[in-house]
Amino acid sequence: MKIAMLSTGEEVLHGDIVDTNAAWLSSLFYQHGFGLTKRSTVGDKQSSLIEEFLMLSFNNDVVIVNGGLGPTTDDMSAAAAAKAADCKLVLFKDWLAHLEAMYARRGIPMPDSNLKQAMLPETAQIVDNPIGTACGFKMLINDAVFYFTPGVPSEFKLMAETQILPDLKKLFPEVESASCSRIYTFGLSESGISDKLDQMKLPPGYELGYRSYLPFIEVKLFGPSQH
Repeated sequence: MKIAMLSTGEEVLHGDIVDTNAAWLSSLFYQHGFGLTKRSTVGDKQSSLIEEFLMLSFNNDVVIVNGGLGPTTDDMSAAAAAKAADCKLVLFKDWLAHLEAMYARRGIPMPDSNLKQAMLPETAQIVDNPIGTACGFKMLINDAVFYFTPGVPSEFKLMAETQILPDLKKLFPEVESASCSRIYTFGLSESGISDKLDQMKLPPGYELGYRSYLPFIEVKLFGPSQH
């Protein structure tokens, strides 16, 4: 199974903000057996988003898209997803009601621009965001399952932990949780350690990794957690 994450936004692409969401999701998914096979970043242009969605849809089983669900003109993820899937944007009345209720609780009128956040691809299924205005959603683009998520870290993490990860476990019940054991060595170079350890025959599902962590070399053993 191949799982990709796509981070969107000019501010991420140009380094104005550090993409902590991607690192956090990589760790969470790996622990549960859904290790990412690709991470990439794209700006806010609709044409670039469509191109990236299509490329990822042909080469992955699952794609997590982060960002671009806000109310402003540079938030283009929903519109680009609709074009990539060759479907229309439609008003999701349930999410509009959620937005109106949220603003009513605050005692302020909902800005007209927020209506955009209830316009989703017609084939989408809502992924709830109980603490924000950006509506997450799930849909197919070609044969890949796409999850579209907000860029706000607190909203993204809640959605990933409580909705996306449980959904993936239902879709792929055969996936096993993974673990990583680490040891730190001193005195041999990274290549010297690799030459010795790579001669070992590991059981299926296990692999070694190395990282220079001066003055140490970190050796990592990846494998199923229940073993």
